[in-house]
Amino acid sequence: MTPFSLTRVALAACTTLSALALVPAAQAAELRSAEIHPDNYPTTQAVRHMGELIKERTQGRITIKVYSGGSLGSENDSIEQVKLGALAMTRVNSAAMHNICELTRVPSLPFLFRSTEHLHKALDSEVGEQLLRGCEKAGFVGLAWYDSGSRSIYSRSKLVKTPADVKGMKIRVQQSDLAVAMVEAMGANATPMPLGEVYTGLKTGLIDAAENNLPSYDSTRHFEAAKYMSMTEHTMTPEILVFSKRQWDKLPEADQKIIRDAAKESVPYMRKLWAEREQVSKAAVEKGGAQLGEVDKASFQAAMKPVYDRFVNTPETKELVSRIQAVK
Repeated sequence: MTPFSLTRVALAACTTLSALALVPAAQAAELRSAEIHPDNYPTTQAVRHMGELIKERTQGRITIKVYSGGSLGSENDSIEQVKLGALAMTRVNSAAMHNICELTRVPSLPFLFRSTEHLHKALDSEVGEQLLRGCEKAGFVGLAWYDSGSRSIYSRSKLVKTPADVKGMKIRVQQSDLAVAMVEAMGANATPMPLGEVYTGLKTGLIDAAENNLPSYDSTRHFEAAKYMSMTEHTMTPEILVFSKRQWDKLPEADQKIIRDAAKESVPYMRKLWAEREQVSKAAVEKGGAQLGEVDKASFQAAMKPVYDRFVNTPETKELVSRIQAVK
């Protein structure tokens, strides 16, 4: 974490800890939540919807204030603030949790999910709950899974069809060892960096390409710097909504239930917004000059064996992968 980020964490801690001491139950509380995406992004709107449900069910006693647009720092910054108890919760891509909560790597495995429907069924099942529970020992209460669509590669110079076409490319990935291993298995050079640095990296040629979903490709304006998006759809890494265990343990059980139920009920709301946003974003990037092309997915999938060998290497992860693959 940078000195600037540490300062933000310290300031957030000073200003929020008193507001988040939720004892006794009758005391009003404002739960503060961090979000790197803008106000109109589906995840931001979903957390605000969750807040509306909580406010209604507590007669205004508990509310959520969402700090959007990365105003409290990067996803890694917000995760640290939640762990410290300086923030109540945050919504992050689950890749940001990989090195903190190892089970979050499972739904990020390449080509694990056959379709969006398969993803939803798996994450709505006991498997999804088991994955969320896996974060508690790290200091986080997993509340819900949100959609993040499928991630594809976009390049400054060309459309790609097979792994041979990305060989030697410098591709930005999320700051996750799994993401690095996946791109390296394709033959490219993985370059981890925060999302906020990617536009400049593409513009200056520091990186040749990046990978993300269509709404992020649109909202970050990356299509202006990398006009060629190849629909590899290599992962469907979901978003995760996590609550600070330090703050959670101060809550009465009745309030915990209200918050957890509201989080679950925000999921279908988010999915509807996401599906709509994907179509809007596809039209927007194409209008902005982006070219979207199909790829030979089988060739990319065949390159992923080393990734599975490395990350699906315990009885628990093997069982979870098998159970996900068995979901019909």
